[in-house]
Amino acid sequence: MADVAARCGAKVAKVEAPWGQIIEPGQIAEALKNRRPKVVAVVHAETSTGALTPVEEISRLAHDAGALFLLDTVTSLGGCPVRIDDWQVDAVYSGTQKCLSCPPGLAPVSLSGRALEVAAKRKTKVQSWYLDVNLLASYWGQERVYHHTAPISMNYALHEALRLLLEEGLENRWKRHQRMHGLLRKGIEALGLRIVAQEGHQLWQLNAVSVPEGVDEAGVRKKLLNDHSIEIGAGLGPLKGKIWRVGLMGETATEANVNRFLSALADCLKG
Repeated sequence: MADVAARCGAKVAKVEAPWGQIIEPGQIAEALKNRRPKVVAVVHAETSTGALTPVEEISRLAHDAGALFLLDTVTSLGGCPVRIDDWQVDAVYSGTQKCLSCPPGLAPVSLSGRALEVAAKRKTKVQSWYLDVNLLASYWGQERVYHHTAPISMNYALHEALRLLLEEGLENRWKRHQRMHGLLRKGIEALGLRIVAQEGHQLWQLNAVSVPEGVDEAGVRKKLLNDHSIEIGAGLGPLKGKIWRVGLMGETATEANVNRFLSALADCLKG
């Protein structure tokens, strides 16, 4: 987020926390002192660490400071509650490939009336022609002014993924992800492992599992893949070599998959 904003010419003030910890509202409040930012941006569900940041209070702080509130829901959409209107989110983006279980390639977005008004009142053109919402509004609106050739096949794929989500029920899908997280957590604790993300804010869809002392982290991942056809993610940044990242997203979040993984992990840890 910070890198993208800086490349667009923004002056970025970062608010950071130790990996695996959430961004606390108090940190945002402190960062907003003596500042009038245009945008406050937060990652809702952090895929690198398995932490889920509560954002309602952060949204209030952003609006009190006169800023728009931007939320990254790439990993959370479809897997846990994302309440755009209730949280007064001005701009939100996601991805199709995670909890929607759709092929990668589209980025669903939503903008509030306030965000669209800000875009319409710009004194200079948006630096990205492709992502200029003023142009896109005409393309998707009643005027149908041509802007680009839409990826129709991907739109059909997303339509089918959303149909399956509605068939299951959105809240039922959230509960399924929560149950599978609980099942996985119980199983890894039985193996003497733990989830390293902050207690009370652990993401259901992405589970950051501790690597036991003396265990070959990469070797276990390789054995899981070669012997059991199961691929999990490695730790990133400060958590490199310290965690395994186990995804339970969309159609993969099933009891059969969790049990299969736990059995395979136990087998790999024996060696």
